Amino acid sequence: MADSEDDGDDETPSLEERTTRSGRLLGNRYVRIHRHAEFSRRGDRYIAGTEALRPKTPAGRAYDRVRHFLFGPPLESDLEAKERLSVATGLAILGSDNISSSAYATEEAMRILALAGVGAFVFLTPIAIAIVGVLAIVILSQSQVIQAYPNGGGSYVVASDNLGTLPGLVAASALLIDYVLTVATSTAAGVAAISSFVPFFYDERVPIGIAFIGVLMIGNLRGIREAGLVFAGPTYVYVLSIGALIVYGIWRVASGDIPVAATPPRPFPPEGLELLSVLLVLRAFASGAVGLTGSEAIANGVPSMEPPEKRNATITLVVMGTLFGTIFLGLTLLAQAIGVTPDRSEQETLNSLITRSFVGKDAFYYVVQVSTAIILALAANTGFTGFPRLASVLANDRFMPRQFAYRGERLAFSFGILALALVSAVVLALFQGSVTLLIPLYTIGVFLAFTLSQTGLIRRWRRLRTPGWQWRAAINAIGALVTALVLIVVIIAKFTEGAWITLVLLPLIVMLLLAIHGHYMRVQDALVLERLDEPLPEPRPPIVIVPIGRLDRAAVQAVAFARSISPAVKAVHITTSEESAKEFRDRWEHWAGRVPLDIIESPYRSLVPPLMSYIDGIGKRDDRPVTVVLASFVPHSWWEWLLHSQTAIRLKASLLFRPNTIVIDVPYHFEDGSRRRT
Repeated sequence: MADSEDDGDDETPSLEERTTRSGRLLGNRYVRIHRHAEFSRRGDRYIAGTEALRPKTPAGRAYDRVRHFLFGPPLESDLEAKERLSVATGLAILGSDNISSSAYATEEAMRILALAGVGAFVFLTPIAIAIVGVLAIVILSQSQVIQAYPNGGGSYVVASDNLGTLPGLVAASALLIDYVLTVATSTAAGVAAISSFVPFFYDERVPIGIAFIGVLMIGNLRGIREAGLVFAGPTYVYVLSIGALIVYGIWRVASGDIPVAATPPRPFPPEGLELLSVLLVLRAFASGAVGLTGSEAIANGVPSMEPPEKRNATITLVVMGTLFGTIFLGLTLLAQAIGVTPDRSEQETLNSLITRSFVGKDAFYYVVQVSTAIILALAANTGFTGFPRLASVLANDRFMPRQFAYRGERLAFSFGILALALVSAVVLALFQGSVTLLIPLYTIGVFLAFTLSQTGLIRRWRRLRTPGWQWRAAINAIGALVTALVLIVVIIAKFTEGAWITLVLLPLIVMLLLAIHGHYMRVQDALVLERLDEPLPEPRPPIVIVPIGRLDRAAVQAVAFARSISPAVKAVHITTSEESAKEFRDRWEHWAGRVPLDIIESPYRSLVPPLMSYIDGIGKRDDRPVTVVLASFVPHSWWEWLLHSQTAIRLKASLLFRPNTIVIDVPYHFEDGSRRRT
């Protein structure tokens, strides 16, 4: 153009094209910047827009539409502050596990006492009061964790910072196990609540539970804020409906109108199956203590709360503990007042029996049961919130794979969510969807983490000696003592029932985390730049090997590229017979005799092993790096791709871990040849 000219002769490619143009006035000139439409400029960097994320192929666009329908459109990183939880939604997301465990904590304690006969139920109320007292101490202690470590990580960060790496990893391993069991146990309890009024579902409890886990996985992949809005409704319906049942039941009991207890499908024998003993009472306490699980989730997830994070997290923690304690004690008192016994077959839950005793099977009964089923299923969401966040902290500390630290398009830790869904579904299937079978594994991890975090805080207060450190240390000392005693009771009482599995898994997970950390540290030592002012290395031109299957345009392009990067180029052809070898050499010498060719006859019709042996042989005779240039034909669409052998992919997989080897793929697109022919 006569009125424009290039602004320089720089050959370095750029997303921007600058042209100098003449203005309307004589001597007036200006520079026009043409930028790639998928990027914007902000200071000294480019910003990728949504257009850069949009797939270019029809199949990719179809997949993108399905993904956006399930998980929502991608969110910018700057929107993370808006993806926070209020007290209302935080209670549903982070507190639903603890609140919902009130639906089965009483039943699990009664199942153990029922083994000694109905007379053993006299210990039920003292056990419930003791559990609520422990919960109060735990909540007071967890509030100290929130104040001291508002950046999240909970017991792992507290123990690592104050007790050392190994205790921190023990706490982290305990919590990882606890989160998996939270998902499996809560889901199993939710399905049990459904089968209480729809017995048909009892035999299908495992596939139904896995389907619940899949729904929760999708909900969390959509983002924590959106999940909170979805899960808040069922949480509050459960609290209101079960609260109304407790108020109504206490009123009837207080007025002397005590209903006849509903009969379970398969009751325990009134005379019992075992002798009443101290160990049996301790086992009942250990089973009921499952209600304390989930109380650590809020301290672990403080960064997910709206500002001021510490204040909102503390309020949520106190409200959660108050709701659990009220519901748990209320259901326990009603169960003991009317003399209801649990169902030995687990087909009908204790909550269903209590509700049926007071109101029959009217509409309110189904409201209570449906809301109980939903909140128990959604209580697994506590695991989906805690596990990915803890895994991301461990990944940033290089104790877990780096993939766990990455946020997905919806600002959720997608890899951790997917991993948790898979592992918890496997655990649910292995334990046949039974709450009773899962409970013994459940409480050890959380009480071990509690004990370590409280012990760590004692050392923190003694080290810092800030104003008021004495009473803070005293609170944590009481918390550590109580949770340690509960931990010992649970281990002794539940060891033969399955608690040993958790005790075996804990050291194995710790060793795995240490092994991952050791690998990352070795990699860092090998890759770290000690000085940033070191000049770029000047490597010697490599030995370039070009495997050639047949002499065509793709092979010509690969050989041409190989010659552009090194003078030491060698082509190699694998054949199956002497005749085909002679024919290929004649064609090769006629086309490009300047490039040396080695022909290997493979009488066993094998391709990759002879080629790998050839590359090994070349590499042993020269210390220069070996570069393998692969010619790759790229068809128009995916179904055409299936019609080709894709030898290049197999070769790349074989060369992936070979040392001192560089693999370069030179793609040849079919449309390139079409344009040449036209």
